[in-house]
Amino acid sequence: MPLIALTGGIASGKSTIARRLAEHGAVVVDADAIVRDVQRPGSPVLEAISAEFGSGVIAADGELDRAALAAIVFADPEARTRLNEIVHPAVRAESQRRFDEALGRGDGTVVVYDVPLLVEARVDDPWDSVVVAHAPASVRRERLQRLRGMTAEEADRRISAQVDDDQRLAIADVVIDTAGDLQATLAQVDALWAELTAAPAS
Repeated sequence: MPLIALTGGIASGKSTIARRLAEHGAVVVDADAIVRDVQRPGSPVLEAISAEFGSGVIAADGELDRAALAAIVFADPEARTRLNEIVHPAVRAESQRRFDEALGRGDGTVVVYDVPLLVEARVDDPWDSVVVAHAPASVRRERLQRLRGMTAEEADRRISAQVDDDQRLAIADVVIDTAGDLQATLAQVDALWAELTAAPAS
């Protein structure tokens, strides 16, 4: 019952890899989805965020105004650290609950934790394998501009807010090169799945 950490920089193709693994039968636990869950209206996390960053980060409907919060934390590393100190413990607890639930399904289950901030927050956890989606920063910058409508400056700010590629690659057990076309990426994921599910040699 392997527990796999899947990480990569913004616009690295990590979500494409996660979807393909899910198609093969992996249980994918999405860290970003957990973040949204623990920040729902009325949650202790959202109340702490509002207390720390002000009511301006709360939208009229009571939801977190992610754009307003991003404008603060991507411009100020200290603010980003304070946000992480609020959010990360709640995410860790909820992700562990979901791991336990998935692994309780029995032998043969492959659980994949899709987590952008692995190096920053979870690198020392007992993963069976760490998979890194990798594309050069120049490729990811172009994707952010083309697919998400960011300016070059916005893209650079998002990329530089994360750890650099060398730090991610240093913890990788498997690197999936996502700089090529989609089929090349999927072929690497399929090969990874075959390795993860291969019967052990007798």
